[in-house]
Amino acid sequence: FRMGLLSVFCVCLFFSSAFAVDRGNFKTCDQSSFCKYVSYTVNHYIIGTLHLCSVQLGLHVKNTVHLLLELYRLQGNMTRVKINELKPLKPRFEVPDVLIAEPPTEPLSVLSKDDNGIVLSLGAESQRLIVSARPFRLDIMEGPEVLLSLNSRGLLAFEHLHLRKDTTIVTKEDGEGDKEQDGLWEETFKSHTDTKPNGPTSISLDFSLPGVEHVYGIPEHADDLKLKTTDGGDPYRLYNLDVFQYELYNPMALYGSIPVMLAHNTQRTMGIFWLNAAETWVDISSNTAGKTVFGKMLDFVQGSSEKPQTDIRWISESGIIDVFIMLGPKPSDVFSQYASLTGTQSFPPLASLGYHQCRWNYNDQEDVKSVDQGFDQHDIPYDFIWLDIEHADGKRYFTWDPHKFSQPKEMLQGLMDKRRKMVAIVDPHIKVDSGYKIHSEITSKDFYVKNKDGRNYEGWCWPGNSGYPDFTIPEMRAWWASMFAYDQYEGSMENLFTWNDMNEPSVFNGPEVTMHKDALHGKWEHREIHNIYGLYVQMATAEGQIQRSGGVERPFVLTRAFFAGSQRFGAVWTGDNAAEWGHLKISIPMCLSLGLVGVSFCGADIGGFFKNPSTELLVRWYQTGAYQPFFRAHAHLDTTRREPWLFGPENTALIREVIRQRYALLPYWYQLFFQAYRTGMPVMRPLWVDYPKDTVTFTIDDEFLIGSDLLVHPITEEGSRGVTAYLPGAGEVWYDVHTFQKHNGAQNLYIPVTLSSIPVFQRGGSIIPRKDRVRRSSACMENDPYTLYVALSPKKFARGKLYIDDGHSFNYDTKKEFIHRSLTFANNALTSSNLCPDCNFLTSSWIEKVLILGASKPSKVVLKMDGKETPVDFEFDSSMSVLTLRKPGMNAGDDWTLLLQ
Repeated sequence: FRMGLLSVFCVCLFFSSAFAVDRGNFKTCDQSSFCKYVSYTVNHYIIGTLHLCSVQLGLHVKNTVHLLLELYRLQGNMTRVKINELKPLKPRFEVPDVLIAEPPTEPLSVLSKDDNGIVLSLGAESQRLIVSARPFRLDIMEGPEVLLSLNSRGLLAFEHLHLRKDTTIVTKEDGEGDKEQDGLWEETFKSHTDTKPNGPTSISLDFSLPGVEHVYGIPEHADDLKLKTTDGGDPYRLYNLDVFQYELYNPMALYGSIPVMLAHNTQRTMGIFWLNAAETWVDISSNTAGKTVFGKMLDFVQGSSEKPQTDIRWISESGIIDVFIMLGPKPSDVFSQYASLTGTQSFPPLASLGYHQCRWNYNDQEDVKSVDQGFDQHDIPYDFIWLDIEHADGKRYFTWDPHKFSQPKEMLQGLMDKRRKMVAIVDPHIKVDSGYKIHSEITSKDFYVKNKDGRNYEGWCWPGNSGYPDFTIPEMRAWWASMFAYDQYEGSMENLFTWNDMNEPSVFNGPEVTMHKDALHGKWEHREIHNIYGLYVQMATAEGQIQRSGGVERPFVLTRAFFAGSQRFGAVWTGDNAAEWGHLKISIPMCLSLGLVGVSFCGADIGGFFKNPSTELLVRWYQTGAYQPFFRAHAHLDTTRREPWLFGPENTALIREVIRQRYALLPYWYQLFFQAYRTGMPVMRPLWVDYPKDTVTFTIDDEFLIGSDLLVHPITEEGSRGVTAYLPGAGEVWYDVHTFQKHNGAQNLYIPVTLSSIPVFQRGGSIIPRKDRVRRSSACMENDPYTLYVALSPKKFARGKLYIDDGHSFNYDTKKEFIHRSLTFANNALTSSNLCPDCNFLTSSWIEKVLILGASKPSKVVLKMDGKETPVDFEFDSSMSVLTLRKPGMNAGDDWTLLLQ
């Protein structure tokens, strides 16, 4: 590493036949030159001059390189730090299109200032920001406590742009050494050479978190929810890659990258958002990581005063440092803060929360029809059937195989007649074929990514030789969107939706199975934008679906590659997993990690993509997936068929039952996605989000919450006869949703299980609406009645919400056409009140049943509505304390009260 290029700081493929990842195809930190060299660097920066305006603190210094730091206090208890060259040879890349707007600022005020630094007020609760001059560091404090320190370990590094003729590289701080290191101007990995016309341009910054032992986020990795320390091994890597059957429990990069980390302890939750789209490595260390359980117990007994601390270092290959520090203090505050920057989860069509049936590939239209009929014959609901790459004409996307899918509209109409839908794959690699309309138009409009010599970049993917559209060009994205119009995408109809796969982008003969870093997107190299390529593909596809309906209908787009902000455009899945118990288990922390950083619409391939699952594994996977946000079965071309009815009547019944459980809970899922869209709260979430002071929950990732009110502990071990679930909440109660048995919170509960078991508990104090009349698809249930499950707290209280709209359009937003109601049980009365008086929507659905768990037997029950009182029939099960009110009959959108007397 070249210390002379560091400034003093201031202020103003092809697949293997074996079922395992070929690690040799992917770089380690030591094989990535910037990661290798930056990792050993400690720098000493000092502050020079300082400039303060009302909303910005600027710092800069004179040296070999002049850096500029800009510091902003943002609305909502956030701080932004930007570091760039003061006068670069040419502009450095700053990530566009991820932030939903320029974040609004708040005034900065000086508390004190001298030659050693400056102290600024951050407004809330005695929060202060201390900027120290020699050496440079930044501390955010609240009262006497340091919440976060920046550059406290002196690991800030910023390699400046310079000319190729400047090849004398100083490797020691004292100026000794003149040997140029490998990989600075040119880097070779396997048979691929990456030219670097700007030389090395990496950046790095460290953060220290006193009092913090638990950090989360930075997906996508197949690892535990709580991030591990990386001392002695590779850092976590963020670089979107097509990884063939990924390994579990290691920090290798996978398909998507979201550079957001959350830190949590009993006092506070905070977040760090590192806005950089280049290859990034994240190093984590902790002063408690090396202690044994005995050592930690000894500290506790002896009253050790050593304060835990987690240290983070971010290292990116290029771009600028642009970091957002989200100060919480509650988990919900961090979710809101991050949502204010990058947006919330898009509000999906209701049908997309149902069950999806997919494989590579359904053979032809008759196969699709047969599978569709199979669901009806076995009385199993589903909403979407999917077509993989074989449906297209020679893998030319936006087309149909003329022999196997010769009448696509007839096929789609057959599904529409049953109120079902289809998804077809549209990948962003385009077959190089002069007779192919999509290729010809992209070529004529000069919309392809270029190689370093300025010619169209080409690589191998499913169609063979392929071009790669440059989705960073707004005009290219607009053209791509226009291709989804019904008169452009021949054979498409309003019930056809889209799957964007391979959008890392995947290049079979490229370095690390992806695009060369020195490929060009206009004036920018691919190395600058790599991790946002997939986001742009999904963005343009979603916009195409919206435009085809004249802006009326919500899109549904599934993506494999993603970045911060991808939540605005649809769903994500965990990629090409395997039919192994470990992959079933890892799906839980993988989706929990995504939810923590904005992406609520997550799921894993039911049954595993590669290999053939045992019957037990398949059933257990259905039971797990039915309680995860995105619920899709998918399988590789070479696997045996695995539609739900192919494993014998008993297993068909088990799978049918759990899919029906999913459909009964659709009103609850839908209401949670509305909340996620409104607030940024994750739908599927770790227990610590709702129990932030309960340290037992901080490392739990084999169970999870759906919203605040359902706790799920899937069975993920082969041959399991029992599991131990932790029920949080001292003084709370939880009800088994299957038996209504009541259990106290703050305990480890052993649960005997059979193959039919899926442990799910409803929190006492909650009300969950269900639709228990399950039909062939969600749309067929539109006007069906609701059953309310009222689970009383020990204080005989409960609350919940009910959300209803048309399930598919933007009218909830553009016309305020929805019903949003508060359901409250207190003082022996269940009341429905309107949360949106100026909203306008009518529903035919009514309340056909109310179950009150933990109830006492009343002498009578009366419905008060429209000034009238009507008696209501009821039954009381004294053995389980369950009160059932039958056919009270009120419309789901009306005001009413049920009185227990």
